[in-house]
Amino acid sequence: MQKKPFAAKIQRRKVTDYGLRISDCKLKFTNTKSAHSKIYNLQSTILIMPLCLIAFFLTACSTNRIAVQSSISILKNTVIALNEEEDPDFADKAIASQLKMLEGMIKTDSGNEELLLLAARGFCSYAFSFIEDNDKKRAKIFYRRGLNYGLQILISDKSFEDSLKKRNESFKAALNNISNENLPVLFWTAYCWGGLINLNRNSPEALIALPQVENMMKRVLELNERYYLSGAHLYLGVFYVSMPPMFGGKPEKSQFHFSKALEMTQRKFLMAHVLYAKSYAIQTQNKTLFKNLLKEVLDSPSDILPSQRLANELAKKKAKILLQNISEYF
Repeated sequence: MQKKPFAAKIQRRKVTDYGLRISDCKLKFTNTKSAHSKIYNLQSTILIMPLCLIAFFLTACSTNRIAVQSSISILKNTVIALNEEEDPDFADKAIASQLKMLEGMIKTDSGNEELLLLAARGFCSYAFSFIEDNDKKRAKIFYRRGLNYGLQILISDKSFEDSLKKRNESFKAALNNISNENLPVLFWTAYCWGGLINLNRNSPEALIALPQVENMMKRVLELNERYYLSGAHLYLGVFYVSMPPMFGGKPEKSQFHFSKALEMTQRKFLMAHVLYAKSYAIQTQNKTLFKNLLKEVLDSPSDILPSQRLANELAKKKAKILLQNISEYF
């Protein structure tokens, strides 16, 4: 029989154990040129394989990021749907799972500012709406988490990061450089920070940051005082009546900001009434105002502001509890 060219003769030694060693098989090539060719091809394959693996993983990472980015519009619509939800208990469970999924997406695309903003807003809103009244320790965790996500966006501007550390006039200058484009992240970062400070009033370090948060909210007012249902007015309304005079407390300023918020929302955002009663009315011991504001909340139709149905349902729930405990406040 004619021998095939470049064929390899294999001499096998007897394997006496269950492990096969390279030395157990000896290859003898009948053609030297063939041997060199095969060795060269093997070396080329060894060199190319790592490059192929790198390309594969890069493609996979890129695909994951594309998938995440294509889901952002769905997440935004989910936020809208949750705001319109009429059942607070159902929303509580849904929001918790959505936030964890959002964090998983951030792991995939850590520099995505839209995801970071959604996380800052989500954790702040969740802490205030569902956690703070019953578990302040947990609320601190969520406020801090939201604050960290917001700061990741703001400190991407090196000048802002530097001014944040100095806590002086340079911080105000940095705030003046923030435009309407970054208004949402400025508001939600300040909101988270303020919520965290409010739950840490015995901490000197927390109180030192109060002027920074106040200036951030003032900048929000300068850019758009109607942003997020006049949220900056509501924050400053609570701030000026909750703080002692030495830390900027001024009840008359508080009343001004609450009045502006009620006017701009046409008294349809019922959480404004609750915050007004819970802070200003109690601090100034105005029992009549307290009762009138909360009665207005309970008497208002649940669908008075469909886009904020969840917030208004929560306001009704909080108003009912406050009225039940009125003897503790007056």
